[in-house]
Amino acid sequence: MACKNIKSLIYFLPLILFCVSCKTLSMPGAFDMLRDDSENAPLDKGADVYLFAHVKQARAIIDILPIAELKDRTAKQMLDRTDFVAAAMFPANSGKRFQLSAWGRYPASNAGAALNSNKSWENITADSGYTYWYSASGSLSLALNNKQAFAVSTLNRKPAEPVAASPGMEIPQGFNEFRKRAPLSCWLDNPAPMLIKILSEAGIPIRFPVQKLFFNLFQIGEKGDKFEAIIRLQFENASQARGVAAILGLAGGFVSNEPNMMAVSLFLANPPVVKDNNIDIKTAALSKEGLQVLFSVFFGK
Repeated sequence: MACKNIKSLIYFLPLILFCVSCKTLSMPGAFDMLRDDSENAPLDKGADVYLFAHVKQARAIIDILPIAELKDRTAKQMLDRTDFVAAAMFPANSGKRFQLSAWGRYPASNAGAALNSNKSWENITADSGYTYWYSASGSLSLALNNKQAFAVSTLNRKPAEPVAASPGMEIPQGFNEFRKRAPLSCWLDNPAPMLIKILSEAGIPIRFPVQKLFFNLFQIGEKGDKFEAIIRLQFENASQARGVAAILGLAGGFVSNEPNMMAVSLFLANPPVVKDNNIDIKTAALSKEGLQVLFSVFFGK
């Protein structure tokens, strides 16, 4: 499940960023930090979920994730040095668990010596000529320099190049505009099975031809202890979007406060707004517990 992949990603993040804090190895400068007009992300194709985060702005969201490794002092220190993270969580049949690209300002010392002294790490030359490190015990590959870190974790305990082949994963049309000013944003390439599942579990057997799902997360409230998500469902055309919006509007009247309705209520808390071939939905204000429900919906239980 994608949630397990996220936990694995977070588990290895302190190690990845610890290594980045050292002087790094030969690596191609293949990818600049993502810009608002970037056409591709430095990630491989085939993931279930693609996640972008401005770490400093998203720390309140990251810090409340119920993952023990995030409470570690070293993890927090390394996150303090990271500006931006792009990550991909893959389905089990892909052979990968997650892939990570990070940008920051990391102090330089000697990663080569540190990794060379650890028998768990093997230095490998990629087909394209750069060097990376691989740990069979963690099925983790790393490529590093003083401003960037690339990592990939596999399921088959075989080395995999951590730097995505250029030009990387194509960013869906409209996602860059949608994610502007959001601390944390995601897109799901195939959201239909997830939507069908949560609606069916809530007793709303609706099926509709959604192509992509985007969402942004924001911290809100005077105390900053509430959160809000903007969810965008993308359809092939405006006619489909209008039809589904009408159905969701009617379904919203049947949502209760029962526990099995919590997930679907994220989509039905406010009237859907049609914008061309998209439907935009704003959630109600979310507590920390509500935010955890949202993550369980999009990343799997």
